[in-house]
Amino acid sequence: MPEIRPVYRDNWRELVKLHVHESQNRFVASNVYSIAEAQFGVDDTGNGHWDMFPHGIYDGDTPVGFLMYAYNFECPQMQALIFRLMVDEKYQGKGYGYDAMQWMINMFSCNTRVKSVGISYEPENDVARSLYSKCGFVETGEMLGEEILAVLKIR
Repeated sequence: MPEIRPVYRDNWRELVKLHVHESQNRFVASNVYSIAEAQFGVDDTGNGHWDMFPHGIYDGDTPVGFLMYAYNFECPQMQALIFRLMVDEKYQGKGYGYDAMQWMINMFSCNTRVKSVGISYEPENDVARSLYSKCGFVETGEMLGEEILAVLKIR
């Protein structure tokens, strides 16, 4: 199981060096953009303000990926939202993405204020669709911007 560590002053530079394969660039924002976005949160989902929490995914001391989740306990549809999940191209296919999803789901399950978790992805991103479905997320038929919205009921 990889270790999940918050982004902080001493590790952000190594995390922004991670990148997906060139063919996947259109599916995920850069880590530097995500870390900057986390400083302010997001208000443009149509569901109020989301406070964001960026983290690195590590195998020992080696950074292998990045994730960012957000909370908005005032949102009736979902109180947690997974904004980013990426695994560096050199480490894909080794289960790090699935393990990171399980880490987030377990964390959300421990928070009694979280009833449902959302995630969104590009319609043509079949790898993401398969991973999120395997983790229990169900497409709602709604779009979040130009992305498919899927929700996992926690309680």
